[in-house]
Amino acid sequence: MRAAEAVALIACAMLGIAPDALAQAWPLRPVRIAAPYSPGAGPAVFTRVLAEKLSQAWSQPVIVDGRPGGSGFAAIDSVKSAPADGHDLLVVSNAHVAINPSLYRKLPYDPARDFVPVAMFYRTPFFLVASSTGPYQSVGALIAAAKADPGTVSYGSSYVGSPSHLGSAEFESRTGTRMIHVPYKDQSQMYVAIAGGDVGWAFSTLGSALPLVQAGKLKLVAIASRQRLKQLPDVPTLAEAGGPDMLVDSWLALMAPRGTPQEVIDRINADVNRALADPLILEQLKSFGFEAAPGSPRPLGELIDSETKRFAALVKSTGATAE
Repeated sequence: MRAAEAVALIACAMLGIAPDALAQAWPLRPVRIAAPYSPGAGPAVFTRVLAEKLSQAWSQPVIVDGRPGGSGFAAIDSVKSAPADGHDLLVVSNAHVAINPSLYRKLPYDPARDFVPVAMFYRTPFFLVASSTGPYQSVGALIAAAKADPGTVSYGSSYVGSPSHLGSAEFESRTGTRMIHVPYKDQSQMYVAIAGGDVGWAFSTLGSALPLVQAGKLKLVAIASRQRLKQLPDVPTLAEAGGPDMLVDSWLALMAPRGTPQEVIDRINADVNRALADPLILEQLKSFGFEAAPGSPRPLGELIDSETKRFAALVKSTGATAE
């Protein structure tokens, strides 16, 4: 038994609370969800929507604490050192728990040692986006430009080690091109730069790019998926558009400090799954191009393990790295 788990059980005994009753009593105060995203990014927007629903279920405020930048390190560190009682949670993508371990030589956290999986939120594919008035109106045009003048075409990413960064590195590798990577701390700045022609293109989720797509500033050139999105049948896959047959996707999930009582984890998991079945939440997910992914903590842990291996191979093959 880990020290944090022992402390939780001792606390229950001192308070006269049976472990199974702990989940019923929880939460005893406001719940904080640290999010490594800028406020306008799709994951942050959806987390706030879900937090409002959970606040109603828990009769306590659920505060989304946005801490963008630093490849998620600031948000992660703020929960890593928090009490393991379920009142401090962390929302992460596959980048933070499955990509970073292979990308960074010195990672200030260990996903398996410091955290436990709680609940999956959603999965989402990425789109290749470019300025609606720029030179890259097709995948073929982008590849041709990159080959004609190596090292001049640029692509953005939300941060070093993000799915968009690694996906772009794979795109370079598989098309035999060499481009310039421009990481951003604030995703909204990246999309403005692409729309204005300062950066060439990026892989993006629909939810994050949606405001500028709707405003006619950005174009969804292709989807990095095996099939087209039902909501956007006119947007071709990368392979259909003449690019490599590759997948760039992401998922969002909730984690807790290791040592959090299992009864509390199960309670949070059940309430998140219940919220994901709500028609209003499902409609919000659909508008962002996200697919609800309810499930128990164990399959989430297995997914993290399998994706860690998959991305380790991709990092090695592309030569991507971060300091």
